[in-house]
Amino acid sequence: MVVGEIPEGIDLLVVGAGPGGYTAALRGAQLGREVTLVDHGGLSGVGGVCLQTGCIPSKALIEIAETAHRARSWSSAGLHTEGLTIDLGAFQRFKDEIVRRLGDTVRRQLDAAGVHVLPGRVCFTRPGQAAIEQDGGGPSRFVEFRDVILATGSRSIELQELPHDGQRVLDSSDALALHTLPTRLAVIGAGCIGVELGTAFAKLGAHVTIIEALDRLLPTMDAAVAPPVQQRLTTLGVDVLVGARARDYDDRRLKVDTARGMRIVDADVVVVAVGRRPNSDDLGLGRLGVRPRPDGVLEVGPDRLVRPHIAAIGDLTRGPALAHKATAEAEVAAAALCGRPAAFDPVALPAVVFSDPEVAVAGLSAAQARAAGITARVATVPLAASGRVATLNPDDLEVFGACSDRRGWGRNEGFARLVIDADADAVVGAQLVGPHASELIAEAVLAIEMAASPADLAGAIHPHPTLSELLAQAARRVS
Repeated sequence: MVVGEIPEGIDLLVVGAGPGGYTAALRGAQLGREVTLVDHGGLSGVGGVCLQTGCIPSKALIEIAETAHRARSWSSAGLHTEGLTIDLGAFQRFKDEIVRRLGDTVRRQLDAAGVHVLPGRVCFTRPGQAAIEQDGGGPSRFVEFRDVILATGSRSIELQELPHDGQRVLDSSDALALHTLPTRLAVIGAGCIGVELGTAFAKLGAHVTIIEALDRLLPTMDAAVAPPVQQRLTTLGVDVLVGARARDYDDRRLKVDTARGMRIVDADVVVVAVGRRPNSDDLGLGRLGVRPRPDGVLEVGPDRLVRPHIAAIGDLTRGPALAHKATAEAEVAAAALCGRPAAFDPVALPAVVFSDPEVAVAGLSAAQARAAGITARVATVPLAASGRVATLNPDDLEVFGACSDRRGWGRNEGFARLVIDADADAVVGAQLVGPHASELIAEAVLAIEMAASPADLAGAIHPHPTLSELLAQAARRVS
C-alpha cells in the first residue's frame, strides 16, 4: 500500500462476478453481510465467462446449428427446407440480446440485495487489505476487508506451437463470436468444449477436423460414452484424429503428427480447446499467505476455506470447471464465512457434453465403483427401447440403428445406464447418451444423492412416451 492511503472498510469482499461470484454475493447478503463484489468489467462483467462468452453463447450456437440440421434431416418425412441459410451476423445480435437480458436479471438481483458492485482488478497488498486497480491507469482504490471469497474463474490454455492471435488461431470465446462461417475449421482438443464446437460448426456447414492428443474422444469421461459421439461425428463428415498433435500452422495449413506420420490439415481457422487454467496469478495471493499449486489450483477444505477468512470457489479449486459446481461451492463458502456449518461434499456432480448425441454422467462408472470395492451391477437400456426417440429425428434411426448386433440394438447407439451397489441396493452412478440427456440426468443425480434403490426409480411412474422412461426401464432390469 502507498504510504498515506487510508483504506475503506469492506465486510465481505467477493472477487469475480461469474456464476460462483454473484451467487456468493447474493448468499452473503441474504445472510446479513454487507457485500462488495469486484469484477474487472464492473456491472457489465456480471455473469462472467459463462454468461458472456462461454456456456450461454455456446448453447445458443449449438441450438441454432441443431435446428438447421434437424430441419434439413426431415426431408424423408416430408418436410422440405430448400434455401435454408445461416446468417452468423444476425445470430451474434440474437446472442448478444440473450446475454444482455440474462445479465440484467442478475444485476437487478444484486441491486435488490444491496450488493455493491465495483469495477477493477483486485491485487492483495497485505493480509486483510487490497488495492482495486482501474483499467486505463486510473487511481487505485484501497480497501480493508473482513472476509474474502475468491471467484476469479479460469482462462483458455494456449499452445506454444499455436500462439493465439484472435484471427486465425482462436480460443473458444473467439469461435463463438465469429460473424462468418469458416469453410474449413480445425479444433485442437476433443474434450467437451472441442466436441461441442466441432459438432455445431459441422452442422452449420463447415468442414471440421478434430485433433486429440490422447487415444479417444472425451478422454476424461467413461469410455462407453465416446462411440455414439464418434459415430455421429463421422455421419456429419467430421474428421477425427486421435493420438495426434498439432505442430505448426502457416498459410492455412496445419501440420499434425499422427501415428502414421505427418498430416496436413487445411484450415481457415484453428480453435484451441485443450483446457483451462485458473486465474489465480496476478492477484498477489502470496501477500495473504496463500500459495497456488503449480497448475494454479488453490487447495481448500470442505468449507471452501483456503485459510481463515479466505475462501475460494469454482475453477480455482479442484474438480471440473463447471458453473453449477461454482454456484454450489458459493453457497458453502458464504455460509462458512458467516459462521454456519457448511461443507461441499456432493455424492454426484453431474457433467454434461452438449454434443450429438448429448452425454450426461453423474456418480460412479462401473469401473470406478468396482475400483472402490463396490459390488457393482450395471443395467443398460438402448435408445432403441424408446418410442419417443424414433419421433425426434430421422437421422437417429440411421445412426442409432447402425452396427446392430444379435441383441437387436446397435453397439454404437445411445443408451441409459445405471450403476447399482448390489450390497446396499442403491443407485451410485448413471451415464446417459442420447437426445436431451442434459435434462434427464438430474433425476439420476437425485437418486444417487438420496441413495434410492432401483425399485424406487422403477416404481415412480414415468409419462409415456418420453425419454425419461429409459431410466425407469433400466431400473427395472435390476429391481
